[in-house]
Amino acid sequence: MTIRRRALLVMIAVASAVTSTVGCGYSLAGRGSFLPADIKSIGIPPFVNRTVIFNLETQLTQKVRSEFIGRGRYQILPEASGVDAVLTGEVSNISIQPASFTTQQLASRYVITMSARVELRDTRTNMVLWENPALLFRQEYDAPTSTAGTPDPAAFLGQDLNALDRITSEFARTIVSAILEAF
Repeated sequence: MTIRRRALLVMIAVASAVTSTVGCGYSLAGRGSFLPADIKSIGIPPFVNRTVIFNLETQLTQKVRSEFIGRGRYQILPEASGVDAVLTGEVSNISIQPASFTTQQLASRYVITMSARVELRDTRTNMVLWENPALLFRQEYDAPTSTAGTPDPAAFLGQDLNALDRITSEFARTIVSAILEAF
């Protein structure tokens, strides 16, 4: 065997050993956590509601707690004391605006927009682990009409509540994913 051939075989062996032990760096989302290992319990007190939407803070807080519990990795408590980290949130605004109109100039589609801020803080070091002071969520929905083609106020309230339910669910999923997966 020539020296060149031997050197080539050694380089191939070294290259294959290196590539078999080194991963590409990709992993599945939702696995693991980017929070410090000493964080075992997270307190999620009720969010602050600065809007006129009744009970919005309760709905948001409950969905965020449920989303964390569904991930099954941390003990979730409803208070800010006696925990390793505390998640606080504040909804600053909700607006409902027409997005499109019929030929009779009646709103046929609405957009609901919610602004909020959220912060996760380590209670022992008082260090912010994750925050987003300018969250913005949007949901669109059709304006229900009666058989005569005119707006139906009773059905409108139902659509409004359904859109609010969807936006709070999206909020909870997004926040928990961002915190746990460091997005």
